[in-house]
Amino acid sequence: MSFEWPWQYNFPPFFTLQPNVDTRQKQLAAWCSLALAYCRHHKLYTLDVMESQESPVFNNKKIERKLSTESIQVVFEELRKKGNLDWLDKNKSRCLVMWRRPEEWGKLIYQWVSKFGMINSVFTLYELTNGDDTEGEEFHGLEEWMLLRSLQALQTEGKAEIISMDDGKGVKFF
Repeated sequence: MSFEWPWQYNFPPFFTLQPNVDTRQKQLAAWCSLALAYCRHHKLYTLDVMESQESPVFNNKKIERKLSTESIQVVFEELRKKGNLDWLDKNKSRCLVMWRRPEEWGKLIYQWVSKFGMINSVFTLYELTNGDDTEGEEFHGLEEWMLLRSLQALQTEGKAEIISMDDGKGVKFF
């Protein structure tokens, strides 16, 4: 299935952040929505600001327009404020993108565990994200940093406990 671009993507002024506050807020919301949808579609979890400028999400070659690096930083900062992005370095050049928040991933994982009657079972992190049993589930292939954040959210709710195992980490569900 190919990615569907929103109508704004082919509208040249979309690639220039607007000075009017109301217009700019709507524009930033549209950019945030586009960036998250694109990352979700392509299962991207990390982005580099400099590389992003050449990425199709911020560079529409068809209309020969691209968002400036400064504007990409503004979009990323907006995503950070909304809880969808964490910077990996102080220079704000690389970031983790959370198109689904850890709590949401945790809920999906817990629903799967409950659905298959695996409460009080122990899993390795590998089994959860790469095991045969989870193939076809949305969280299959989830990067470990996001899995750990999701499990920490479940642990806070008293639904899971992250445990150390001989070959790494695991989790027990309650």
